[in-house]
Amino acid sequence: MNTNIEENDVLKRLPKHLKQFIKPQNYSDYSAIDQAVWRYVMRKNVDFLKHVAHSSYLEGLKQTGISLNNIPNLYGMNRILKQIGWAAVAVDGFIPPNAFMEFQAYNVLVIASDIRQLEHIEYTPAPDIIHEGAGHAPIIANPEYAEYLRRFGEIGCKAISSAKDYELYEAVRHLSIIKEAPNTSEADIASAEETVNHLQKNMGEPSEMALIRNLHWWTVEYGLIGTPEQPKIYGAGLLSSIGESAWCMTNHVKKLPYTIQATYQDFDITKPQPQLFVTPNFAHLGLVLEEFANTMALRKGGLKGIKKLINSEALGSIELSTGIQISGIFNKVIANEGKPIYFQTKGKTALAYREKELVGHGTKTHQYGFGSPIGKLKGINIAIEDMSPRDLRAYNIFEEETVTLHFEGGISVSGEIITGKRNLQGKIILISFKNCTVSYGKTILFKPENGIYNMAVGKSIVSAFSGPADLNSFDLITHKTSSQTIKIEKSKSQIQLESLYQQVSDFRNGKNKTISRNKVLETLITEHPNDWLLAIELYELAFKANEKPLCKRILQHLESIKQNQPQLGKLIDDGIGIVNSAPVTNSF
Repeated sequence: MNTNIEENDVLKRLPKHLKQFIKPQNYSDYSAIDQAVWRYVMRKNVDFLKHVAHSSYLEGLKQTGISLNNIPNLYGMNRILKQIGWAAVAVDGFIPPNAFMEFQAYNVLVIASDIRQLEHIEYTPAPDIIHEGAGHAPIIANPEYAEYLRRFGEIGCKAISSAKDYELYEAVRHLSIIKEAPNTSEADIASAEETVNHLQKNMGEPSEMALIRNLHWWTVEYGLIGTPEQPKIYGAGLLSSIGESAWCMTNHVKKLPYTIQATYQDFDITKPQPQLFVTPNFAHLGLVLEEFANTMALRKGGLKGIKKLINSEALGSIELSTGIQISGIFNKVIANEGKPIYFQTKGKTALAYREKELVGHGTKTHQYGFGSPIGKLKGINIAIEDMSPRDLRAYNIFEEETVTLHFEGGISVSGEIITGKRNLQGKIILISFKNCTVSYGKTILFKPENGIYNMAVGKSIVSAFSGPADLNSFDLITHKTSSQTIKIEKSKSQIQLESLYQQVSDFRNGKNKTISRNKVLETLITEHPNDWLLAIELYELAFKANEKPLCKRILQHLESIKQNQPQLGKLIDDGIGIVNSAPVTNSF
């Protein structure tokens, strides 16, 4: 298969650090069983969802080039998606939340290219191509919703995580992998679930990422639209789950009006949801998103914002009132009267303005951290950034002058000014000193022997957010997961079963009309008596050909499976029902 992701112009805009998550789809890895699982779920879903899904769903299936009969080839999907300004990429299971949302900000759908096992055909906690391709992709054909998704990604990727969020992400990823993997012991699953439960109960105050992830879940994944009395489905998790899409329409699931309160409603990915939220329209989603964004450090900054970055123990940025941006791992803040008066990073740090690194102030210059005072000078009403050239001269803030600057709150900077940098509006944003001492009371924060001291200028922190200001300032291609999706070696029995599925597929598609379906059925009954999906596929062929004796034999076999495995009864009956009623065709 051609895996050239450059086919879609949208993907050309992706930064390098996101491309590290992309993997080839390897379309040839999909077995005939996988294709049958896709076909069953899609035919059953569309048959049901045409009555309960938002009107954009069926239209979106057409526009995004998704077939009912075949797993989508992402290479082909991208040629169609580019017409609506989007693209799709394959990844390996869950990826970090910030990266997932950043893909959305670039109008790129992240699609876990694996597909659920037949045993988990109704629902899987692991992201798979049914969930992503058949759930997310169709709805983005609606322009209003697509813009919400993009905007969500743009804001969401700036949300600050806590250190515990990263631990929980890895635990959830591991659980989703082993629950979907064949032959995982119940003990291993129970242990992984216990780990997730323990972490969830001990997260402390929820981070911005935890809160916005809730909004994502209750809208993008599990959202309903309309009224609580007459809702329609638009969330991808519901659109792709043949079990939960029906369950959510019953009175067993509470329907609540969608408001900012959904931010504080946690969820469990391993179980059906006991309540769902209903938005009156897609425009309302954007209003709630903006309401939440107004609470984020991205827009509020301040002491609380920088403390969130310290708590994250991860790369983040602050922006001062002059527009200068400092990116690094923040590890210290000194406060006075509820306001930050000094901040410090550790390790590699970069300075930027309007998301572009300042020349000479990358991580090579600031490889051991960066610290700077914030605020006004003591006894002077006008902030340094607001001073005219005459004001600066009057206060000796001038090249080659030795000066001591006493800031409100107690920070002092004493040294010889070398030079300064201004922003486009002419405001001083950075002042460089030599022979400089920075102190807070008796505590020395910077010594002359440390070299040149660069002081960022700003009276306040106006923004704090996850990630670097300039993506090119740091090597971000460092992602490593603690677990990989599990691929097992197929048994001879599994290979034989796949061969039977392939024979039926070839017959249906006209590739080989000499195949004996009676012989396939005999082998299925003898060698694989518990497999029900291939029997449904055989029944469809016999029903269309009006072969009543073969239909009768197949139905008898399916009835025996239902007797032995009652939990499969509804799946079997639904499959038969789709065949007996006018089957959904690929023309929708």
